[in-house]
Amino acid sequence: MKRNNLEKFLEKIASGHTPRGIVVTSTDPAISELAADCGCDFLWYDMEHSPLGIVEVAHHIAALRGSDCAPFIRVGGILPHLTKAVLDLAPAGVIFPMVNSAADARAAVDLCRYPIYGGSRGGALRSNNCYGSVPLDEFLECSRRDPLVIVQIEHREAVEHIDEILNVPGVGSVCIGPFDLSFSYGKPGKLDDPEVAGAIDRIRARCAALNVSCGGFCAGEFWAERHMSWRAVGEDTSLLVGALRARLAAEKASER
Repeated sequence: MKRNNLEKFLEKIASGHTPRGIVVTSTDPAISELAADCGCDFLWYDMEHSPLGIVEVAHHIAALRGSDCAPFIRVGGILPHLTKAVLDLAPAGVIFPMVNSAADARAAVDLCRYPIYGGSRGGALRSNNCYGSVPLDEFLECSRRDPLVIVQIEHREAVEHIDEILNVPGVGSVCIGPFDLSFSYGKPGKLDDPEVAGAIDRIRARCAALNVSCGGFCAGEFWAERHMSWRAVGEDTSLLVGALRARLAAEKASER
């Protein structure tokens, strides 16, 4: 939908380019404004592992109006009460964590689609239909595929069932969660371990084979030679920490 730039995000992937963005955990919507101005193709608002609430995310998404940046929201689980108000904000995509089975994937799709398309989504209309400026028939037609349902693969159980998950109708993209995935193999943070790296590469390979886009949190050298359909290249606070430490180190070095 034009309201959330989903088409621009998907067109970039289809044209062979890789959309890039960051994970946002800070409450100040200026973060979204400046990230869009810097050229981010999408922003991933993390409502699972950050202080962000629905009001803050609403303000962040409003700050993207007039930009080409697509808002994604990661919810805390595959549950109606965590998803309904999020959908009313018109995100381009919803990221569902810990999707470990086809049943989980079907539940995620169900939450994002209206009953006329076999789902259970509620019928509230707010910014999702531009406060009534989008005719209902047009909005409902868009809702067949909007928002993008993004299933997060972050456990070894999900890797074992990857084909079943990818074959669930309505799954729009995969998001690899590398750190939780490494924890599930008993090797926390060791992405270069052959078993963990092999699991990540298997996810990527099966997504490619079944024509499902695959993205995720891709900061660091591990990802340099691994093609991904879309990449979150950092997280707002960690990017600030890195830049600040480098600046302070340079300032201290200049005193010598």
